[in-house]
Amino acid sequence: MPQRHSKNNNDLAFFTYDEKRKLGYGTQKERLGKDSIKPFDACCLCLKPFIDPLCCPKGHVFCKECILECLLSQKKDIKRKLAAHAAQQKQEKEEEEEKLMLKKARELEAFDQQNHGAVPQYNGKSHISDKNGFHGANSVRVTSYEEEALRNMKAFWLPSATPEAPVKIDAPSTSTICPEGKEKLTLKSLFPIYFTDESNGQTKKSKSLENNFICPSCKVTVTNTTTLVAISTCGHVFCKKCSDRFLAVDKVCLVCNKECKERHLVTLEKGGTGFAGHGDHLQASDFKHLGSGSGLGLVRPATKT
Repeated sequence: MPQRHSKNNNDLAFFTYDEKRKLGYGTQKERLGKDSIKPFDACCLCLKPFIDPLCCPKGHVFCKECILECLLSQKKDIKRKLAAHAAQQKQEKEEEEEKLMLKKARELEAFDQQNHGAVPQYNGKSHISDKNGFHGANSVRVTSYEEEALRNMKAFWLPSATPEAPVKIDAPSTSTICPEGKEKLTLKSLFPIYFTDESNGQTKKSKSLENNFICPSCKVTVTNTTTLVAISTCGHVFCKKCSDRFLAVDKVCLVCNKECKERHLVTLEKGGTGFAGHGDHLQASDFKHLGSGSGLGLVRPATKT
Protein backbone atom coordinates (compact mmCIF):
# COMPACT_ATOMS: atom_id res chain seq x y z
CA MET A 1 0.00 0.00 0.00
CA PRO A 2 1.59 3.31 -1.05
CA GLN A 3 2.32 5.86 1.62
CA ARG A 4 0.37 9.13 1.69
CA HIS A 5 3.20 11.53 2.35
CA SER A 6 1.03 14.63 1.92
CA LYS A 7 -1.31 13.42 4.69
CA ASN A 8 1.37 12.57 7.24
CA ASN A 9 3.39 14.86 9.47
CA ASN A 10 6.96 15.24 8.30
CA ASP A 11 10.08 17.24 8.98
CA LEU A 12 10.26 19.06 5.66
CA ALA A 13 11.38 22.67 5.55
CA PHE A 14 8.15 23.67 3.83
CA PHE A 15 4.45 23.05 4.37
CA THR A 16 2.73 20.36 2.38
CA TYR A 17 -0.61 20.91 0.71
CA ASP A 18 -2.53 19.04 3.41
CA GLU A 19 -0.78 20.96 6.20
CA LYS A 20 -1.69 24.24 4.53
CA ARG A 21 -5.31 23.16 4.29
CA LYS A 22 -5.37 22.24 7.97
CA LEU A 23 -3.98 25.65 8.88
CA GLY A 24 -6.64 27.36 6.79
CA TYR A 25 -4.26 28.54 4.06
CA GLY A 26 -5.69 29.82 0.79
CA THR A 27 -9.05 31.18 -0.27
CA GLN A 28 -11.99 29.91 1.74
CA LYS A 29 -15.53 30.45 0.55
CA GLU A 30 -18.72 30.30 2.53
CA ARG A 31 -22.30 31.03 1.57
CA LEU A 32 -23.86 33.75 3.68
CA GLY A 33 -26.63 32.67 6.02
CA LYS A 34 -29.93 34.27 6.88
CA ASP A 35 -28.40 36.46 9.56
CA SER A 36 -26.10 38.08 6.98
CA ILE A 37 -28.91 39.10 4.64
CA LYS A 38 -31.07 42.16 5.20
CA PRO A 39 -34.81 41.35 5.18
CA PHE A 40 -36.75 42.71 2.23
CA ASP A 41 -39.02 44.72 4.55
CA ALA A 42 -36.17 46.43 6.44
CA CYS A 43 -35.02 50.01 6.02
CA CYS A 44 -31.56 50.47 4.50
CA LEU A 45 -30.67 53.08 7.13
CA CYS A 46 -32.07 51.89 10.46
CA LEU A 47 -32.17 48.16 9.47
CA LYS A 48 -35.57 47.84 11.16
CA PRO A 49 -38.94 46.98 9.56
CA PHE A 50 -39.79 50.06 7.56
CA ILE A 51 -42.64 52.40 8.48
CA ASP A 52 -44.23 54.44 5.66
CA PRO A 53 -41.63 53.17 3.15
CA LEU A 54 -40.23 55.38 0.41
CA CYS A 55 -38.29 54.03 -2.56
CA CYS A 56 -35.64 55.71 -4.70
CA PRO A 57 -35.45 55.25 -8.51
CA LYS A 58 -32.73 52.61 -8.03
CA GLY A 59 -34.90 50.40 -5.80
CA HIS A 60 -33.53 51.16 -2.32
CA VAL A 61 -36.24 51.29 0.34
CA PHE A 62 -36.12 53.58 3.39
CA CYS A 63 -38.38 54.64 6.20
CA LYS A 64 -39.91 58.02 5.52
CA GLU A 65 -38.51 59.52 8.70
CA CYS A 66 -35.03 58.04 8.13
CA ILE A 67 -34.57 59.26 4.56
CA LEU A 68 -35.99 62.73 5.30
CA GLU A 69 -33.61 63.11 8.23
CA CYS A 70 -30.71 61.90 6.06
CA LEU A 71 -31.48 64.38 3.26
CA LEU A 72 -31.90 67.20 5.77
CA SER A 73 -28.51 66.47 7.36
CA GLN A 74 -26.92 66.39 3.90
CA LYS A 75 -28.39 69.81 3.07
CA LYS A 76 -27.05 71.23 6.34
CA ASP A 77 -23.61 69.79 5.58
CA ILE A 78 -23.69 71.26 2.06
CA LYS A 79 -24.66 74.66 3.48
CA ARG A 80 -21.75 74.51 5.94
CA LYS A 81 -19.29 73.57 3.17
CA LEU A 82 -20.56 76.36 0.92
CA ALA A 83 -20.06 78.90 3.73
CA ALA A 84 -16.50 77.65 4.32
CA HIS A 85 -15.76 77.82 0.58
CA ALA A 86 -17.14 81.37 0.36
CA ALA A 87 -15.03 82.45 3.35
CA GLN A 88 -11.93 80.96 1.73
CA GLN A 89 -12.60 82.77 -1.54
CA LYS A 90 -13.09 86.04 0.35
CA GLN A 91 -9.80 85.55 2.19
CA GLU A 92 -7.95 84.77 -1.04
CA LYS A 93 -9.39 87.89 -2.64
CA GLU A 94 -8.28 90.04 0.31
CA GLU A 95 -4.77 88.56 0.15
CA GLU A 96 -4.53 89.29 -3.56
CA GLU A 97 -5.65 92.89 -3.01
CA GLU A 98 -3.11 93.29 -0.20
CA LYS A 99 -0.29 91.92 -2.37
CA LEU A 100 -1.28 94.26 -5.19
CA MET A 101 -1.34 97.23 -2.82
CA LEU A 102 2.13 96.39 -1.44
CA LYS A 103 3.48 95.98 -4.95
CA LYS A 104 2.18 99.40 -5.97
CA ALA A 105 3.60 100.93 -2.78
CA ARG A 106 7.06 99.48 -3.49
CA GLU A 107 6.96 100.71 -7.08
CA LEU A 108 6.00 104.19 -5.86
CA GLU A 109 8.78 104.25 -3.29
CA ALA A 110 11.32 103.07 -5.86
CA PHE A 111 10.24 105.87 -8.19
CA ASP A 112 10.42 108.40 -5.36
CA GLN A 113 13.91 107.17 -4.43
CA GLN A 114 15.14 107.49 -8.00
CA ASN A 115 13.94 111.07 -8.33
CA HIS A 116 14.68 112.51 -4.86
CA GLY A 117 17.95 110.94 -3.81
CA ALA A 118 19.14 107.86 -1.97
CA VAL A 119 17.02 108.31 1.18
CA PRO A 120 13.32 108.91 0.59
CA GLN A 121 11.46 111.53 2.57
CA TYR A 122 8.45 110.53 4.60
CA ASN A 123 5.66 112.39 6.24
CA GLY A 124 3.19 111.22 8.84
CA LYS A 125 0.42 110.34 6.39
CA SER A 126 2.36 108.67 3.59
CA HIS A 127 4.38 106.38 5.86
CA ILE A 128 3.97 102.82 4.60
CA SER A 129 5.41 99.76 6.31
CA ASP A 130 4.98 96.19 5.25
CA LYS A 131 4.73 93.06 7.40
CA ASN A 132 8.47 92.29 7.28
CA GLY A 133 9.49 95.51 9.03
CA PHE A 134 10.47 97.67 6.00
CA HIS A 135 9.81 101.41 5.89
CA GLY A 136 10.65 101.94 2.25
CA ALA A 137 12.44 100.53 -0.75
CA ASN A 138 15.93 101.46 0.56
CA SER A 139 15.33 101.54 4.31
CA VAL A 140 16.93 99.49 7.08
CA ARG A 141 15.19 96.52 8.67
CA VAL A 142 13.64 97.22 12.03
CA THR A 143 14.41 93.73 13.34
CA SER A 144 17.84 92.15 13.51
CA TYR A 145 19.15 89.61 11.02
CA GLU A 146 18.73 86.72 13.44
CA GLU A 147 15.11 87.54 14.19
CA GLU A 148 14.32 87.88 10.50
CA ALA A 149 16.02 84.58 9.69
CA LEU A 150 14.11 82.89 12.50
CA ARG A 151 10.86 84.27 11.15
CA ASN A 152 11.51 82.98 7.63
CA MET A 153 13.03 79.65 8.63
CA LYS A 154 10.87 76.58 8.01
CA ALA A 155 11.78 74.44 11.01
CA PHE A 156 9.19 71.91 12.09
CA TRP A 157 10.96 71.26 15.41
CA LEU A 158 10.47 74.85 16.60
CA PRO A 159 6.88 75.71 17.53
CA SER A 160 7.42 79.35 16.67
CA ALA A 161 8.83 78.51 13.22
CA THR A 162 6.51 75.68 12.22
CA PRO A 163 5.22 76.26 8.68
CA GLU A 164 1.50 76.32 8.11
CA ALA A 165 0.01 74.35 5.24
CA PRO A 166 -2.94 76.17 3.70
CA VAL A 167 -6.07 74.02 3.54
CA LYS A 168 -7.65 74.20 0.11
CA ILE A 169 -11.43 73.76 0.20
CA ASP A 170 -12.91 72.72 -3.12
CA ALA A 171 -16.36 73.81 -4.19
CA PRO A 172 -18.79 71.23 -2.75
CA SER A 173 -21.54 69.57 -4.72
CA THR A 174 -24.97 71.05 -4.09
CA SER A 175 -26.91 67.85 -4.79
CA THR A 176 -27.93 65.27 -2.19
CA ILE A 177 -27.05 61.62 -2.77
CA CYS A 178 -28.67 58.31 -1.92
CA PRO A 179 -27.03 56.85 1.21
CA GLU A 180 -27.18 53.34 -0.27
CA GLY A 181 -26.59 53.70 -4.02
CA LYS A 182 -24.44 56.89 -3.94
CA GLU A 183 -26.35 58.42 -6.87
CA LYS A 184 -28.06 61.81 -6.92
CA LEU A 185 -31.31 61.77 -4.99
CA THR A 186 -33.94 64.44 -4.47
CA LEU A 187 -37.08 64.45 -2.38
CA LYS A 188 -39.25 64.61 -5.49
CA SER A 189 -37.73 61.44 -6.93
CA LEU A 190 -38.83 59.36 -3.91
CA PHE A 191 -42.17 57.58 -4.18
CA PRO A 192 -44.19 55.61 -1.58
CA ILE A 193 -44.64 51.86 -2.02
CA TYR A 194 -47.56 49.72 -0.83
CA PHE A 195 -47.47 46.04 0.09
CA THR A 196 -50.48 43.72 0.08
CA ASP A 197 -51.22 42.28 3.52
CA GLU A 198 -51.71 38.53 3.67
CA SER A 199 -54.48 38.63 6.31
CA ASN A 200 -57.07 40.77 4.53
CA GLY A 201 -55.58 41.11 1.06
CA GLN A 202 -55.69 44.90 1.21
CA THR A 203 -52.88 47.04 -0.10
CA LYS A 204 -51.49 49.41 2.52
CA LYS A 205 -48.32 50.81 3.99
CA SER A 206 -46.31 48.71 6.40
CA LYS A 207 -46.79 49.79 10.04
CA SER A 208 -46.61 46.50 11.94
CA LEU A 209 -43.55 44.45 12.85
CA GLU A 210 -45.27 41.09 12.20
CA ASN A 211 -46.94 41.65 8.84
CA ASN A 212 -46.78 38.99 6.13
CA PHE A 213 -47.07 40.27 2.58
CA ILE A 214 -48.14 38.61 -0.64
CA CYS A 215 -48.06 39.43 -4.32
CA PRO A 216 -51.51 40.88 -5.22
CA SER A 217 -51.51 38.98 -8.51
CA CYS A 218 -50.39 35.40 -7.77
CA LYS A 219 -51.04 35.53 -3.97
CA VAL A 220 -47.59 34.05 -3.22
CA THR A 221 -46.06 35.00 0.13
CA VAL A 222 -43.16 37.40 -0.30
CA THR A 223 -39.81 36.34 1.20
CA ASN A 224 -36.16 37.36 0.94
CA THR A 225 -35.72 35.08 -2.06
CA THR A 226 -38.49 36.83 -4.02
CA THR A 227 -37.49 39.51 -6.48
CA LEU A 228 -39.94 42.41 -6.12
CA VAL A 229 -40.93 45.10 -8.60
CA ALA A 230 -42.62 48.37 -7.62
CA ILE A 231 -44.54 50.75 -9.88
CA SER A 232 -43.30 54.29 -9.41
CA THR A 233 -46.61 55.88 -10.47
CA CYS A 234 -48.91 54.15 -7.95
CA GLY A 235 -46.46 52.36 -5.61
CA HIS A 236 -47.94 48.84 -5.73
CA VAL A 237 -45.47 45.98 -5.35
CA PHE A 238 -45.55 42.75 -7.37
CA CYS A 239 -43.24 39.80 -7.78
CA LYS A 240 -40.86 39.68 -10.72
CA LYS A 241 -42.73 36.89 -12.52
CA CYS A 242 -46.05 38.71 -12.49
CA SER A 243 -44.35 41.91 -13.52
CA ASP A 244 -42.76 40.33 -16.58
CA ARG A 245 -45.89 38.39 -17.48
CA PHE A 246 -48.59 41.04 -17.00
CA LEU A 247 -47.30 44.53 -16.19
CA ALA A 248 -44.69 44.68 -18.94
CA VAL A 249 -47.22 43.38 -21.49
CA ASP A 250 -50.50 45.04 -20.49
CA LYS A 251 -48.81 48.25 -19.23
CA VAL A 252 -51.45 48.72 -16.54
CA CYS A 253 -51.44 48.12 -12.77
CA LEU A 254 -53.39 45.04 -11.71
CA VAL A 255 -54.61 46.68 -8.48
CA CYS A 256 -55.66 50.21 -9.37
CA ASN A 257 -55.77 49.89 -13.21
CA LYS A 258 -53.47 52.88 -13.52
CA GLU A 259 -51.41 53.12 -16.67
CA CYS A 260 -47.71 52.33 -16.28
CA LYS A 261 -44.85 52.11 -18.71
CA GLU A 262 -41.74 49.99 -18.66
CA ARG A 263 -39.65 52.83 -17.24
CA HIS A 264 -42.04 53.01 -14.27
CA LEU A 265 -41.14 49.45 -13.17
CA VAL A 266 -38.47 49.65 -10.45
CA THR A 267 -36.83 46.47 -9.20
CA LEU A 268 -36.39 46.60 -5.43
CA GLU A 269 -32.85 45.90 -4.26
CA LYS A 270 -32.57 42.85 -2.07
CA GLY A 271 -29.70 41.60 0.02
CA GLY A 272 -27.73 43.45 2.60
CA THR A 273 -26.22 46.74 3.59
CA GLY A 274 -22.54 47.47 4.15
CA PHE A 275 -22.41 44.59 6.67
CA ALA A 276 -24.03 41.92 4.50
CA GLY A 277 -24.23 40.51 1.00
CA HIS A 278 -26.13 42.00 -1.94
CA GLY A 279 -28.24 40.58 -4.70
CA ASP A 280 -28.01 36.95 -5.75
CA HIS A 281 -24.24 36.60 -5.20
CA LEU A 282 -24.38 35.75 -1.51
CA GLN A 283 -20.96 34.15 -1.14
CA ALA A 284 -18.16 35.48 1.04
CA SER A 285 -14.53 34.58 0.34
CA ASP A 286 -11.65 34.99 2.76
CA PHE A 287 -7.94 34.70 1.89
CA LYS A 288 -5.60 33.46 4.60
CA HIS A 289 -1.82 33.34 4.19
CA LEU A 290 0.78 31.89 6.53
CA GLY A 291 2.86 34.01 8.86
CA SER A 292 6.64 33.87 8.55
CA GLY A 293 8.17 31.17 10.75
CA SER A 294 5.26 30.72 13.14
CA GLY A 295 2.77 28.68 11.14
CA LEU A 296 -0.02 31.00 12.26
CA GLY A 297 -2.21 32.60 9.65
CA LEU A 298 -2.61 36.31 9.08
CA VAL A 299 -6.13 37.00 7.91
CA ARG A 300 -6.86 39.50 5.19
CA PRO A 301 -10.30 41.20 5.29
CA ALA A 302 -12.99 39.20 3.59
CA THR A 303 -14.33 40.31 0.22
CA LYS A 304 -17.99 39.89 -0.63
CA THR A 305 -18.65 38.38 -4.04
